[in-house]
Amino acid sequence: MADVAEKAGVSRALVSIIFRDLPGAGRETRERVLRIADEIGYRPDNAARLLARGRSRTLGVLFTVHQTFHTDLIAGIYPEAERLGYDVLLSAATHGRSEEKAVEALLGHRCEAVILLGPDAEPDYLDALSRRTVTVSVSRRVPHARMDFVHSAEGKGVRQAMDHLVELGHRRIVHIDGGRGPGSAERRRAYRAGMRRHGLADEARVIPGFHTEESGIETAHLLLAERERGLPLPTAVLAGNDRCAIGLLMTLTQAGVEVPRDVSVVGYDDSHLSHLMSIGLTTVRQDAVLMAEHAVRFAVDRLQDPEREPREAVLDPKLVVRGTSGPVPREPA
Repeated sequence: MADVAEKAGVSRALVSIIFRDLPGAGRETRERVLRIADEIGYRPDNAARLLARGRSRTLGVLFTVHQTFHTDLIAGIYPEAERLGYDVLLSAATHGRSEEKAVEALLGHRCEAVILLGPDAEPDYLDALSRRTVTVSVSRRVPHARMDFVHSAEGKGVRQAMDHLVELGHRRIVHIDGGRGPGSAERRRAYRAGMRRHGLADEARVIPGFHTEESGIETAHLLLAERERGLPLPTAVLAGNDRCAIGLLMTLTQAGVEVPRDVSVVGYDDSHLSHLMSIGLTTVRQDAVLMAEHAVRFAVDRLQDPEREPREAVLDPKLVVRGTSGPVPREPA
């Protein structure tokens, strides 16, 4: 700023006024200062200016690499944060970088609040984090932690999927579990409850898995190996999420199993991948944009009112029927 002021022949205080777009400088002076700043490559450091006031106005977002639904959530976070006057800083958890390390990086960059997308960290760590800074958890509820929660009504989503499959005549419905993934426990319980509700408790089968394509691929190989030993394929599979469903679908198709003629497949999330395939995936839609907007507003509201009690938003999911679910296959004559 001193360099700009010297070259423009004005005071540094006037340069500061111009860069903050405050009254006090004439039009010609303002234009000259901005032109000189552009010529010498000067850009105001908004982050430093905010920190000098004790604020960063930045929201940190923890996400997991390769989780496609997280990218959908991030796409909704940016416009809402910008609308409310906040910047967004992302930090990723990967196989070689823990969630704890990713979160600490956000705090080290002076983020005022953190939004956790499907966190998998231990409850004790999340509880401690919620007492250090404003925290919002998306897709995972952590009992007793002092943080806001945004998630869908997992049970309602699975119930819709189960009703859809049963109405199509399916009885041998298998569920691929999502392990410790967000929403997995609720989806697993809802699947078992759905099988009992439809009188299919004896047919219930939960296959351990994860929210990954590899989990769907491994499950497909398991089911195909069982078929080789004379066991029938299930007529329908409810996968833990879309990524798992896509891995299952690809492997079954490569083995000559026709979807949905031989096996119906249903995912969960309605991530952008679910409708980019040649055959659209039937899935339970979580409204990523609405979830993102709630998360940002919860964070900003508690920054503005630190005494505000944490809140919880439970959003209704919706079954989206596409090409991977159909009537139960007829038994051979």
